[in-house]
Amino acid sequence: MRNIQGWTSLCFTAGLVGGLAGSVLLWMAGSYGWTAAMQVNLAPQWTLGWLFPRLIWGGLWGLLFVPRFLPRSVFWRGLCVSLAPTLAQLLVAFPEDPDKGLWGLGLGVLTPVVVLVVNAVWGWVAALWLALADDAPKGFSRLR
Repeated sequence: MRNIQGWTSLCFTAGLVGGLAGSVLLWMAGSYGWTAAMQVNLAPQWTLGWLFPRLIWGGLWGLLFVPRFLPRSVFWRGLCVSLAPTLAQLLVAFPEDPDKGLWGLGLGVLTPVVVLVVNAVWGWVAALWLALADDAPKGFSRLR
């Protein structure tokens, strides 16, 4: 996609879709007791108040895909970009709440692993969405 506004919009949408995938994973992990089995106190309730900010933040973090200097591989591109929201969560958001602390260790020793995996899924889904959507206009060009 050559148009910067279109590419930026696509990156935001990819981040939003990735945010939905990561949210579903985290909700499932909490609902099915996976996080409790890891002794991590993360079991969110599926509500709009919980989901909506995650989607918006996912879209905003998706703007990190706008520069095209990242690896072309969906796996590595998604993983590289996912490190930014992971570090922000662990080093900025969690320490704001005294109960969670630095790295979110107040929620359990394996909290950083859970955050890393959930954000990696966000990054992979967003990168895959971008890869698929970036090729789509070529197939639809005959419809104009």
